[in-house]
Amino acid sequence: MQAITAVTWMQLTGATLFGLAIVHTFSTKYFEHLAHTRPGHAGLWHLLGEVETVFGFWSFVLLIFMAAALGWGAASDYLDKSRFVEPMFVFVIMVVSASKPILQFVSDAVRRLAVVVPLPAAVAYYFLALSVVPLFGSVVTEPAAMTLAALMLRDVIFSRQASNRLKYLTLGVLFVNVSIGGTLTNFAAPPILMVAAKWGWDTGTVFSMFGWKALVAVVTNALILTLLFKNELTQKARADVPGTGARTPAAFVFVNLAILAGVVATNHQPEMFVGLFLLFLGLAEAYKRHHDGLMLREGLMVAFFLAGLVVLGGQQQWWLQAVLASLSETTLYYGATALTAITDNAALTYLGSLVSGVSDEFKYALVAGAVTGGGLTVIANAPNPAGFAILKNSFDEQSINPFGLFLAALAPTAVAVFCFRAVPKAAMEMFDYQVWIEWFQSLDRTFLFLLILPFVVAVVGLWSELSRARKDKRAGHG
Repeated sequence: MQAITAVTWMQLTGATLFGLAIVHTFSTKYFEHLAHTRPGHAGLWHLLGEVETVFGFWSFVLLIFMAAALGWGAASDYLDKSRFVEPMFVFVIMVVSASKPILQFVSDAVRRLAVVVPLPAAVAYYFLALSVVPLFGSVVTEPAAMTLAALMLRDVIFSRQASNRLKYLTLGVLFVNVSIGGTLTNFAAPPILMVAAKWGWDTGTVFSMFGWKALVAVVTNALILTLLFKNELTQKARADVPGTGARTPAAFVFVNLAILAGVVATNHQPEMFVGLFLLFLGLAEAYKRHHDGLMLREGLMVAFFLAGLVVLGGQQQWWLQAVLASLSETTLYYGATALTAITDNAALTYLGSLVSGVSDEFKYALVAGAVTGGGLTVIANAPNPAGFAILKNSFDEQSINPFGLFLAALAPTAVAVFCFRAVPKAAMEMFDYQVWIEWFQSLDRTFLFLLILPFVVAVVGLWSELSRARKDKRAGHG
């Protein structure tokens, strides 16, 4: 009886700490503001304002509580049973794909492709970085695509004094497009990778179910944003600086591409991809003149974030799996889209795959919803922290407002919803008032609370941010 009580309290504690970590994620902008206004403790505020440290920090709190309540052996066993392959892989793929040889190769390819796009060169480059590169994630995996696209967009527009509106909307489209852009194959998107083997999905099956719809959504999102900001992009965007220093020789680029291909091919075998990474590091040290510097710090911070998400996420199975199993196919799609905003979408599909005897409609709704909502927050999709880390220094106070990201991602998410949901069904289902009424009536109150929570937090946070901005503006005028 005591053991059952201890486990129950541990589950509740894990869920509570997970909720606090989510609130903390949406509060990092406030801590960064404190770091600038109260320099006496700037180091502490900067630490709490780093999104990449949030889940790592709260996972330490969970482990300390677990050790105190159940003993260090229980905490150690919990860590031993957790899988940290994904954080390791994201770290490796982020550092390798962000290297100068790889970035030079992809930038050259995009630049050549931009010639055939009927737009100014820099605007075409921007459009392709938001469309072709995320779709390229279906080959090189989503974390690699996110790293490459973020670096290219940083150089082409984020470092060119673009408006905050353009930067946030670009970030929202980037996150959504990367999340759905990896669904052309059965191995590149983490939510699909978690269920493909169990459900017998090969690349042909995945493409027929998700890929062509993702292709339409990605191109639509990128094209709409490009046309909306065509004037600003024409004035400020540049695509003529692929890197600093001399160009990397073709032979060295080929070697690094071979290493990247090996890392992608062995993404579930850490002994292999870590060995390839060590080879990459050795070559980078031997040929420093062909590198601009490796993204080791950013990669480690992202891995720390994802490892913390693994530790905290492991305590959410008791309620999350039960919620998924109780939902109808329509409710599951929209529910998975919303739940992805507060939990990693790969964890969501994995827990859903543990439900036995599910229909093909259930499988489609779960995975489609998980990838659709993958751009709403930094925690929604494993590659998001990589893009976050690369681009955050281009924003005010070197920090991205999570509420701004959430709102910026709503429109491209709606496009993805239309493509994944309305296209295979009747397009008018999305606009059928009676369907929405019946759907809301079918929800239990606990799930409805979880569904609405991210939107309430976003609205309150945005209101707080606008109030602070107005106060600062009045203080400046005074």
